[in-house]
Amino acid sequence: MYLCNYYLTVLDKRAIIVVMYIESVRNRNSPPAILLRESYRQDGKVKKRTLCNLTHWPPAHVEALRILLRGGTVVEQFEDSFEVVRSRPHGHVAAVLATVRRVGLERILSTRRCAERDRVVALIVSRITAPRSKLATARGLDEQSLDSTLGELLGVEAADADDLYAAMDWLVARQQQVETQLAKRHLAPGALVLYDVTSTYFEGRKCPLAKLGHSRDGTSGKLQIVFGLLCSAEGCPVAVEVFDGNTGDPMTLSAQVEKVRKQFAVERVIWVGDRGLITDARIRTDLQPVAGLDWITALRAPQVRALVDKGALQLSLFDEQDLAEIAAPDYPGERLIACKNPLLAQERTRKREELLQATERVLDEIVAATERQTRPLRGKARIGLRVGKTLGRFKMAKHFRLEISDERFHYERDTEAIAAEAALDGIYIIRTSVAAQTLGPEDTVRAYKSLAHVERAFRSYKSVDLRVRPIFHRLSDRVRAHVLVCMLAYYVEWHMRQALAPLLFDDHHPQAGQERRASIVAPARRSPEADRKARTKRTQDDLPVHSFRTLLDDLKTIVKSRVQPSIPGVQAFDKTTRPTPLQQRALDLLGAHI
Repeated sequence: MYLCNYYLTVLDKRAIIVVMYIESVRNRNSPPAILLRESYRQDGKVKKRTLCNLTHWPPAHVEALRILLRGGTVVEQFEDSFEVVRSRPHGHVAAVLATVRRVGLERILSTRRCAERDRVVALIVSRITAPRSKLATARGLDEQSLDSTLGELLGVEAADADDLYAAMDWLVARQQQVETQLAKRHLAPGALVLYDVTSTYFEGRKCPLAKLGHSRDGTSGKLQIVFGLLCSAEGCPVAVEVFDGNTGDPMTLSAQVEKVRKQFAVERVIWVGDRGLITDARIRTDLQPVAGLDWITALRAPQVRALVDKGALQLSLFDEQDLAEIAAPDYPGERLIACKNPLLAQERTRKREELLQATERVLDEIVAATERQTRPLRGKARIGLRVGKTLGRFKMAKHFRLEISDERFHYERDTEAIAAEAALDGIYIIRTSVAAQTLGPEDTVRAYKSLAHVERAFRSYKSVDLRVRPIFHRLSDRVRAHVLVCMLAYYVEWHMRQALAPLLFDDHHPQAGQERRASIVAPARRSPEADRKARTKRTQDDLPVHSFRTLLDDLKTIVKSRVQPSIPGVQAFDKTTRPTPLQQRALDLLGAHI
């Protein structure tokens, strides 16, 4: 629609063209007067009159009216009058930061705001939104090279890498205080404490913590660190501790027991750990002497075989049931809960057969090497070295009979050993000191299976979301601070997942899934609602279902744009993208505002 600067009027029965315009009239001792006037021709003379004094109008309004009077269109006016100077991804930062504040993490770090606290919060948020090095994080906060609104929201745009390192030093000095506050929230007397250990590789050779050890990342030959994560029964992280890279899992237990009892002042707990962590030696040394401390773990395969051989475990128990509580003189004062999972048995049978076949393929190559015409493999030591390397790779030595001489190699499967192991497929035994009045057999098995929460945390730590590895820091305390930042980031992510579960593939009605299981030994099942989400890829509100990471990517498309009007004298302003229905739903669940 055009707004013209002229119109028709009737004066003395004659049509007259009237032109409207804005004029600036100089005043000798005062600012110019801005007048809205109209001019017209009458009796051959041009006449004008003032319609309105615009002197009190803001210059931007005057200029806007001037443009319209010149005959511009509304569309043309909009396109020519605004320019987007810069756009910063905003929605994902606002969502994470809102969760940090909703769960009170800032006050846990420090009751009073300070530059160090804001920088640590920036490290935690960026570990979720864009995990990367501290140098890259500082670059993303800077006003000139920012890649989100994080620096602006926390007021840390000026922070450089050295500032972030100083904030890490500040954080690691407060680690005990932070973990104690988390324990008060999530660990009650008599509660379950989930504990597990993992390792991650290290880049460089200067850190005192970095050692060669058993690698869980498949990166043999690299230095590594070991860290143990302590969680509540629901899987909420409470504390983390870093150990030398060559520390065995069981050797980390005593420090954690001491931390829970003395630092957290929780004397009665039930410690849950896997069979490689809570060993016979740890039970005798670290757990049994401590009053009020119970534990739940599982027996190793040789221990299960010993119970079968001594008759303490009758395999016929599982003819009509999959769970039975037994007693054995080798474990006085303890409860043993034997379980058999048929699906687990099938999986172990399949895996063993694949390993046997893979081993045989390599052993056949060694046989062929001893029989070839040119340069045959000779010597008992050389043949044995190659055979040992193969058996060590697949860990199948116990299932083969070998004959090695200077000129010949022969092997065959040990069918009796294979059958004996296959008879125990799918059988595992939970070992506990918890009284039956406190936890029944099914509840005890359920408690042991809750270690899956810690495994889920490790997956998020190491690959899916937080990317704790590789580690480049050289100072021990910086490594500890890095792992602690990742733990606090997972603490925020855990709460975000709880709130966002209706929009995620996560099961937000797990109890309904438990009710669908035939028994606690049977594989876990999802709730009907989780199955429906997985099948339709839509929520109950007919919104797309996301993973946690893809939902953050979706929220990232909410940007805050700096808009500069082309009208002289008008300051630039920020305009935020209007959220989609899905984005608004996610923000509402998190209590975030943009």
